[in-house]
Amino acid sequence: MPIFKKARGGKIVNLSGGGATNPMPCISSYAASKAAVVRLTETLAMELREFNVDVNAVAPGALNTRLLDEVLEAGPGKVGAAFYEKALQQSAAGGVPLEKGARLCVYLASEQSNGITGRLLSAQWDPWQDLQQWRGELDGSDIYTLRRITPKERGRAWG
Repeated sequence: MPIFKKARGGKIVNLSGGGATNPMPCISSYAASKAAVVRLTETLAMELREFNVDVNAVAPGALNTRLLDEVLEAGPGKVGAAFYEKALQQSAAGGVPLEKGARLCVYLASEQSNGITGRLLSAQWDPWQDLQQWRGELDGSDIYTLRRITPKERGRAWG
């Protein structure tokens, strides 16, 4: 951090994943670690904003990696039937190409993404290539972040 602060600028790109945004029974430590990466990203973005350091997290998509092999090897008894079935489908389909996540990382490390900070972006699902055009709307919003949703925010009056 001292180097970024002294330089008065820079980029930090963290790798998280879909485990940050969805409960993942039977692999709870994996999901919790991914959520922790996102919260760290959001917090560092706030701490480093005045120093022009952009901090973002990337969800590269469901990649066919050794982790997938380990899930398949563990079987439904250890990882849960639903997650195991998704892993089988992912393996058969080939998963998300590594290049998608890599391109998003390069974008976030480039000047093209200047000012976009504190976000969890999906390489597969989010329109990150065009994100700069919505930067004004992103600033001050909770889009592409982890947040607690209250009943009032969903139009409910629960007390």
